[in-house]
Amino acid sequence: MENDRGTKRSRWRDDDEERQTAERRRQEKERKRKQKQERKEKKQQQLDQNKPDDNGTSEPKETSADVNGLDLDINGLLQFKAPEIRSCRGVNNYEMLNHIEEGSYGVVYRGKNIDTDEIVALKKLKADKNQYGFPITSLREINTLMALQHPNIVNMKEIVVGGSLDQIYIVMEFVEHDLKSLMTDMREPFLQSEIKTLLHQLLSATVLMHENHVIHRDLKSSNLLMNNRGQIKIADFGLARFFSEPSQAMTQLVVTLWYRAPELLLGAKYYSTEIDLWSVGCIFAELITNKPLFEGRSEIDQISKIFDLLGYPDEQNWPGFKSLPHGKTINKPKNYVKTQSLRTKFPMMTSAGIDLLSSLLQLDPKRRMSASEALKHPYFKEDPRLQPPEMFPTFPSKAGQERRRRASPSAPVARHGDHLNDNKNENDDDDDDGFIMAAPEDEKFGLFREQDKKGGGFQLRF
Repeated sequence: MENDRGTKRSRWRDDDEERQTAERRRQEKERKRKQKQERKEKKQQQLDQNKPDDNGTSEPKETSADVNGLDLDINGLLQFKAPEIRSCRGVNNYEMLNHIEEGSYGVVYRGKNIDTDEIVALKKLKADKNQYGFPITSLREINTLMALQHPNIVNMKEIVVGGSLDQIYIVMEFVEHDLKSLMTDMREPFLQSEIKTLLHQLLSATVLMHENHVIHRDLKSSNLLMNNRGQIKIADFGLARFFSEPSQAMTQLVVTLWYRAPELLLGAKYYSTEIDLWSVGCIFAELITNKPLFEGRSEIDQISKIFDLLGYPDEQNWPGFKSLPHGKTINKPKNYVKTQSLRTKFPMMTSAGIDLLSSLLQLDPKRRMSASEALKHPYFKEDPRLQPPEMFPTFPSKAGQERRRRASPSAPVARHGDHLNDNKNENDDDDDDGFIMAAPEDEKFGLFREQDKKGGGFQLRF
């Protein structure tokens, strides 16, 4: 054998190279065979571990991978648990009972689960026919409700669909009342102890939202649901969104006008959880009087009502407010004299209550109290203490189509210690059948009946 240069090549050298190549191939085959055998043994070992015992139950045993805290498949690869992906159930699993209300982003119905007879609320999402895809507000609401689990946040059960793409329903727990309608029908406001309980629950849910980096952006009394067990639940997360730190530019066209923070009214695009705390302060004031605190007819009227009660901003109480888009348009009147304050607006509130309210209604968002700080405020520790939720009164549910019982006339009542006398003396005064002691007319905030824990409409006859 000759090479390219014409010199002879050794036959023994060729035999050595062939033997080395054959040995490498043999080793590679042996290695692959061993790997295949190991995989087969691991698979058989897992089958043996999940093999049912004598009672017919299967109990997985610990493996070396489980002991080390790793979840490995049969090939030794790390695997992660993921939620099961399955199709949504149909809305025909629920029976529609009645219509509750219609909002900007959906229509709410009362329904019943056909299988379990459980009463639920079904919110049909509104789909814009001019846009393609799923509504972003609905995606945010579903995503937020899945991320937030709290006793004072409405619980989402599942998503069900109808026969077309515009028939998508969110199934939630049914709550009997919304706080706005309930306060409108009440003759007198809540007791101070009841107000503390409701406010404490609202702040507790707000803390959870903010810890999970969620801003509700539409807290108001009509978005707070209340059941007959003394619990309120935050609902309607259509405007909610996750936020980051530092905050990014977001739209200022959020929050219902009466509960909108002053920085939003002045056009701020960079904001955070402080706008929710302003709304909580407005709800706190509304619980005291059963009336919204700032009932503006427009954005200009709304900001004017805020400044009339809390004072006009300046560089001392709100540094840098002039840098906001509409901040330069705010000018204090020359002959302005402040005639209102939270103390004059709520004369029967304690000093601690006024301090908490003013801390939530600070014009400067940086000075506004956070939800976690508000929960630790001395207002919740002074008398009267928080009313236990189970001690709250119950009310007929409009959503459940319950009717209030009409009051029927009662029999005549004699004076204490006297008997009814049909043969009344002519000289007796016709109106002298005793006197009625009730709350004074100037007592508007229900504090008078707090002392005796009386209910609405209760009177003492002597």
